[in-house]
This record gives sequence, structure tokens and C-alpha cells, in this order.
Amino acid sequence: MSLPLPDSDALAASHALQQEIAAAIQEAGGAIPFSRFMELALYAPRLGYYSGGAAKLGASGDFTTAPEISPLFGQALARAAAAIIAQSAPNIIEFGAGTGKLARDVLTALAEEGVQVERYTIIELSGELRARQQEALKDFPQVEWRDGFPEAYQGVVLANEVLDAMPVELVIKTDSGWRRQMVTVEEGRFAYVQAELDAALANQLARQIPDAESLPEGYLSELHPVACGFMGSLAAMFEGGKGAAILLDYGFPAHEFYVDQRTGGTLMCHYRHHSHPEPFFLPGLQDITAHVDFTAMALAAQDAGLEVLAYTNQSGFLLACGIGELLMRTDPEDAVLYLPQSKAVHKLVAPSEMGELFKVLVVGKDVELPDAIVRADRSHRL
Repeated sequence: MSLPLPDSDALAASHALQQEIAAAIQEAGGAIPFSRFMELALYAPRLGYYSGGAAKLGASGDFTTAPEISPLFGQALARAAAAIIAQSAPNIIEFGAGTGKLARDVLTALAEEGVQVERYTIIELSGELRARQQEALKDFPQVEWRDGFPEAYQGVVLANEVLDAMPVELVIKTDSGWRRQMVTVEEGRFAYVQAELDAALANQLARQIPDAESLPEGYLSELHPVACGFMGSLAAMFEGGKGAAILLDYGFPAHEFYVDQRTGGTLMCHYRHHSHPEPFFLPGLQDITAHVDFTAMALAAQDAGLEVLAYTNQSGFLLACGIGELLMRTDPEDAVLYLPQSKAVHKLVAPSEMGELFKVLVVGKDVELPDAIVRADRSHRL
């Protein structure tokens, strides 16, 4: 694997995090679950990927998200948000707000439509991204930052590429049944060892992969107990209130996720716009993600008392929100302005780009979605 080398300061920070992870492994008796390794690699104070100070988004970072591609993405989401606000309250919470561009685009679009947001709350774990958000949103006095869920809430929740960064458990099918992937240290390097599933993980496996026993030996995949817990926390937040959460991410429903061809799982790392499958490479300097099981997310939401309002691909959702109409606000005769936006919309909605791989799940309580989004619903495929 040939990847760009970090500078000396970044390399020193990664080595410090590796020592911290190794200490956690020693303290745990020689091995920790992969989910704990991923949690430390991403969120360890000061050193984790999302807790440290390195740039993450854009040309100088490791990946690019939909809000960075075009303001039309945020403008389209604003239309869905406006419909939910009209039935609940003029509040928005955004989890993992990136550079703040989505918040800026949504707030600007809503203001242009006469929808005033009283409070836009950002829940952000990255100090580097929070600083960028504060600069980008300094002209929006209704924006505030929190470290966690409010106890009660009414309004809209936005979460773009949040679920994929939540720690996952890795499980593998062996000749003696399903085992849990643990992380240990061997000859100074991180390595996998296997352990039996505990009762909670066995229950998660049975719920998430109903046909687990039919999968071939050697099959490796992810379980999503943290993300399922997040869905439960959303439900608790909405208890007694009205609103909906719009969750956008890459992933599949269960019947497309756990297939014989996907024997190595979906775990992927992103470093300097390179993608690779090695989570032990320079911890703290790369993103570690896994595709989302949207069936598991929908079931977790339902179990906690929320309604699945819609599930579709990103293409269907954005088109239902009128992204094509928004594009046509730019004169096609003005090639300098129109062609870049047209190219960006193509990237967002084309099946060969982000349109099919990225999905949208909307869950909520006591609200209805616009008819166009309802017509795009494919929740029967969950």
C-alpha cells in the first residue's frame, strides 16, 4: 500500500495515539474489541481523527461530502426541513456539521423562503471542524454548539455521513461459529485475534443478520450497536415532541448488505483522498468508516418508538425535494455558472456517482412528509 507520508508532527501524534491504544489493550488484559479500537482511533481526546486538529474535508483533507459539492444539496434539504418545521417547531439540530457549509446553505435557503429558524444546534466532536463552523456561521446568531443530545426536542434533525463514522463491531464466521474480532499487539504492531461473542453481540447478530448461518465460512462483516443506540437516543429526544430526523449516508438494506459476494465486509479508511481497507494504518490520521445497514437503523428507530417516514436513495430524495428545479434557477445559457452546477447535480444524483450508493432514511414522530418524498419512498425494500 503506497500512501502519502504525513509530516513529522502528524506522525508523532499518530505514534502517541498508538501508545495510548496499546496501553488500553494492556489494561484490558491483552485485547480490546475492534469497536473500542475504532472509537479511540477516531475520538480519543486530542489525538483521535475527529478530536485532533488536522484538516478533514476538502482539498487539504481526506474526503469530500455532498454539501461541499454544491449549495443545491443544502437548498434541497431545506425544502424538506421547511415542511417538517411547519408541523413541529423552528429548530434544527445537525450532527457532525463538517465545515458548516450545509448549515449555512440550509439557513440561507430557509430565510429566502421566509422560514425563520430560531435555533440551529450543532453537535460536533471535532475541535478543528467546530472552529471552521464557527467562522463559516458567524453571521447566523441562531447557531449554537452542544456536546450531546438535548433531553427534549421538537423540530428537524440533519445527519449527513454521521452513521458511517460510528464504531462498529467486526464479526467473522469460523468453523466453530461466529466470533468477534479483537485487536491486540503482536511484535509491536496491532493485529486481530478472535473471541467468543458475548450475549449482547450474539443478540445483535441474530437481529441484524437473520440468515447469518447460511453465510460461508470466513465471512467478515460489521455489526452496528452504537449506531442502533444513536437511533434510540433520537427517539428519546423526540419523546413528547414532534419532528423528524433526515439521515443521509452510504449503505444498503440488509438483504443487499449481507450477501455471499461481500465476504470482507465494508470497512474502509480514507486518507488524503485515498481509500483503503487497513484500519491499523497511522491511527488518528485517517478516517475509518463502514457502510450503514439501513434495515438495522429503521428497526432500531421503530423499536424505540419512531415511525419510518421514508427510505429512498439520494437521487430519489433530492429530485423529490426539487433539486432539478433549483438547478434551473441558473440560466443554462450562462455556461460559466450553469455547467459547474449541472456537473455537481449529476454527481449527487447519478446512479453511477452518489445517487444510488447514498441512501436517505427519514424517521420521526407526528409529522408527514411532502407528497413528492412519499412517492419516492422505497421503505418496502428495507
